[in-house]
Amino acid sequence: MSTRIAATNRKARHDYRIEETLEAGIVLTGTEVKSVRRGSVSLQDGFALVRNGEVFLVNVYIAPYQEGNRYNPDPLRKRKLLLKKTEIHRLQSKVKEKGYTLIPLKIYFKNRWAKVELALAKGLAKYDKREQIRKRESDRELRRVLKRS
Repeated sequence: MSTRIAATNRKARHDYRIEETLEAGIVLTGTEVKSVRRGSVSLQDGFALVRNGEVFLVNVYIAPYQEGNRYNPDPLRKRKLLLKKTEIHRLQSKVKEKGYTLIPLKIYFKNRWAKVELALAKGLAKYDKREQIRKRESDRELRRVLKRS
């Protein structure tokens, strides 16, 4: 079982507190698959919505395939995610009740299938981010001091 990461959302762990992650399949067209294999994907502003018992990935940019023809799809179109019904219902209830959001952490290929790692996350306030940075800086300084002695 081989996996190859095509794109990651680096700011996700900085902007959100990740509660839980799950893997979902993604419905792509032929030229989109080729663009994802090239790594021409941006997950920066992406998020997932639950509508009518289905989950859709929104605002994920997959660049048009250069060697493609006029049938290249819209780079920012909604893409359906493949999850089990029980997972969809559980996610829908958590997103509605507790103020969580679904964000993509990475897109990768598992064997030959495109997958998305989704995270159930809560947004961090600005002061929370500053607190995280302060803690990381103090930990780094402590390791530096311990390494010298």
